[in-house]
Order: sequence, then C-alpha cells, then structure tokens
Amino acid sequence: MRQIRVLVVDDSILFRNLLVQSLESDPNITVVAQAANPYEARDAIIKYKPDVMTLDVELPRMNGIEFLKKLMPQYPLPVVVISALNDTVFDALEAGAVDFVNKPSNLDRVQLGNFMKKELTTKVKIASTAKVGKLKKVEVNTVSGNMVKAGSDRIVAIGASTGGTEAIFEVIKQFRRDIPGVVIVQHMPPGFTKMYAERLNNQCEVAVKEAQTGDKVVQGQVLIAPGDRQMRLVKVGNEYQVECRGEEKVSGHCPSVDVLFQSVAKAAGAKAIGVILTGMGADGSKGLLEMRNAGAQTIGQNEATCVVYGMPKVAYDIGAVQYQLALSAISGKVYGLLKS
Repeated sequence: MRQIRVLVVDDSILFRNLLVQSLESDPNITVVAQAANPYEARDAIIKYKPDVMTLDVELPRMNGIEFLKKLMPQYPLPVVVISALNDTVFDALEAGAVDFVNKPSNLDRVQLGNFMKKELTTKVKIASTAKVGKLKKVEVNTVSGNMVKAGSDRIVAIGASTGGTEAIFEVIKQFRRDIPGVVIVQHMPPGFTKMYAERLNNQCEVAVKEAQTGDKVVQGQVLIAPGDRQMRLVKVGNEYQVECRGEEKVSGHCPSVDVLFQSVAKAAGAKAIGVILTGMGADGSKGLLEMRNAGAQTIGQNEATCVVYGMPKVAYDIGAVQYQLALSAISGKVYGLLKS
C-alpha cells in the first residue's frame, strides 16, 4: 500500500499530538503537517499537498464547516471530520467531507488513543481512495409520472457506507409519499443515526425515523437502522415490520447491509427492490445476491458517481446487480420498477 500523506487540523496541541501519534502508529500513514486553524491549514495544503486532511469542526478564526465550503470548490481534498456527538457533522458531509470519526468524551487519554488508532486510521485509509469534488454533487432527475398504487406490498431496501449520507439523501429526496415502505442501513455510530434520520425527515417529503423493533414498514415512510443494532425485515400477517437487536458485527458492521438484505430476501422475495450505494468493502453484496435470487429487482450505483466504488463493485462483480446506474438515475428507476 502506498504511503498516505496526512494533514492534521485541530486547535488543541494536546489533541493534535494524540492524533499524530495515533495515525503514525500505522506504517502506511505519514503526518506531513499540522495546523491549528484554517489559515495555517490552507498554507500547509499548498506546501505539502496531503492526500487526506483530518479536520476538527470547532476552530478559531473560521469554523471547519466554512473552511470546507471555501476549500472544496478550489482544492478538492478527501477530508475526515473529527466530531463530538452533534449534527454539525452532517453539515460537514454536505460541504464535501468524505467521512467522520466520533470523538468520545468519556474515555481517558490511553483509551482515546487506542480508539483513534482503530477508527481514525481506518477512515483515513478509506478516504485516501475516495473521489471528491464535482463527483460528489450530482443533479438529480426529478421523478414524475403516475402515482404508485396505495396499499402496495412492495418494499425498497437501501444500503450504503462511505459517502452514503449524501447519496441516500439524493435518492430519497425524490421519493414521494406514494413510495412503498423503505428500510435503510447506513454505516454510522449510535446516536448519529437518530440525528441523521431527523435531518432527512426535515428535508424530504417522506417521513424518516430511526427504526425501533416493532415499527411497521408503511407507505411513505423510511426507517433508518440504529447505529448499534442489526435491523431485519419480518412479515407479520400481511404487514412488514422491523426487528432491531444488539448483536455481533456481520461483514464487519453493526448494522450490516447484508443482514438487512438477507432478511428482505426472506420476507419479501420478488416484492422487493434492493439498492446498494457508495461504500468501502463488500457489505451488502451477498445479501443483494440473495435478494436477486429470490426474485427481487436490484440496483447498484455506478463507479463514476460513487465516492468509494467498493460495495457496489463487489455486488456487481458477483452478479447481484441487475441495473448499474448513476446516482441521479436511481430514484427514477425505483419508480419505474414499481410500476412494471
């Protein structure tokens, strides 16, 4: 693996040193510069040309969100945001950041260092492979046409990881209230999934909520898997419901896209549509193949519009993807399949 050159931006010298130590514990990562504010960061970017930048949101002179908004159009660079548990992280992702790491507040220095070594180094490595800039912002085709029949027993299942928060938004903001029930796994820590669901609920026509065991999957509503639960679709009588349980990781994740897709294949079969979006790794590929083998119609995001073409690529390579499409075409295709 090539050496990944990283710029660390944080106003706390103690925390900067902790980040540097954590990152440089990995032999494939080199911290080429540090910065205490966006102005120092700008100069370091020009001088050192890093592959990835880690960025704190709360910075002096200019906050991290404003810095991202100014930086990305001029100098697209993979950015991993380090954030406390609040919804500003979604402003950062919307502004062009690739991913984020939750900074736990209740760990001592040694525990925090170990956490950063595990979480941050992984996210930095993934970010170094990401596409940023113009490919992240896509004009989405407006969905039009006849309404989907009320009372439909169809279901839409979506899975995503790195880059998925914005990709999911681009898809479901085109969904109308006639869309059948939608279930989603987005790899994200606990706490953030609730804030993400609330954010989408405020921005979309459909209702969006973080799922709980027993929630019915109904027309016009989107259920997001909680960040520390495996979510499954089950059929109870003539209705779909979800079960959300604290379990071991599957395919490296909890929640896992594979777990959701496999349950959809079992509960809904040919009544389902599966969609796999941008993300690193292979989670969701086996589950999507099970869905297709059970008669479901399946869609994968294409390489050109993925931030990270990992999960959709593996799914496509094993024959799980029936239609490979640009992000802008996915919502329309879902509606087309629902009417076919």
